[in-house]
Amino acid sequence: MISIVIPAYNEEENIPVLYEKLKKVLDSLGKDYEIIFVDDGSEDRTPEVLKEIAEKDKKVKVIRFRRNYGQTAAMYAGFEHARGDVIITMDADLQNDPEDIPRLLEKVEEGYDIVSGWRKDRKDPFLSRKLPSKIANWIISKVTGVELHDYGCTLKAYRAEIAKRYRLYGDMHRFLPALAKRFGARITEIPVRHHPRLYGRSKYGIGRTVRVILDIFLVKFLNEYITKPLYVFGGAGFFLFLAGFLIELYLTLLKLFTGADIGDRPLLILGVLLILAGIQLISTGVIAELIIRTYYESRGEKPYVIEEKINVED
Repeated sequence: MISIVIPAYNEEENIPVLYEKLKKVLDSLGKDYEIIFVDDGSEDRTPEVLKEIAEKDKKVKVIRFRRNYGQTAAMYAGFEHARGDVIITMDADLQNDPEDIPRLLEKVEEGYDIVSGWRKDRKDPFLSRKLPSKIANWIISKVTGVELHDYGCTLKAYRAEIAKRYRLYGDMHRFLPALAKRFGARITEIPVRHHPRLYGRSKYGIGRTVRVILDIFLVKFLNEYITKPLYVFGGAGFFLFLAGFLIELYLTLLKLFTGADIGDRPLLILGVLLILAGIQLISTGVIAELIIRTYYESRGEKPYVIEEKINVED
């Protein structure tokens, strides 16, 4: 079964057209499917349009938020309610093309866990959208080690067990491929079509780039150090403590052997601050270790994922 998850915010003119295009493509596949629209607190007639479609077609499911929570929350709600073995996400603004869905499914059938769309010929302004996106995608790829041209493309296909594994917060939906790397997910990317927006206006601006860059640090931490936070905080704390200790040792020796006045030297204060910062970071690392252990034990989770067992009984 295929689940299509579509976040929608103020897309009253686009949704009827998108629905007709989706239905045509999905019916041609000969597979069971459902279309889940998540209305993210729209202020136009989007809720009424979705209700009219859902009353006519029982394959259309509608989840309506009380207010606007953002695309990540809408994705999360869609994933939680999806019943399909494969979950496909796409935007409601008609810029993603439903005719690319069969190609995504072909890649899933080849054995990939995540198939990400790449808007190779993107129909957006260069300076405000394409350039910041290129920079962010390059940084994300280098930091996470998952090389994708277009993390921001919503058109993606996920195996359900991958999509449902994560609790999504903030703006983390775009980082799912990078997060899934931690569990050994097989990830690929294919070029997809991208159309200019015909109705409504974009919900994203250049200001989003700053949030994306900040999220990169979180993804790096979650992928590399989630089970060993002491290595991050303790490592930085050790070097700060060592630097402060060496500064104070130098000043102490200077005082003992030359009798120089060190009480009014800024270097003395710097050394003390570095030692205190080092102790604080090491303490933070120890506390983070305890929190991580509580996290895994309280949820009954393991810090690993088993793909296959042979002659092993549970």
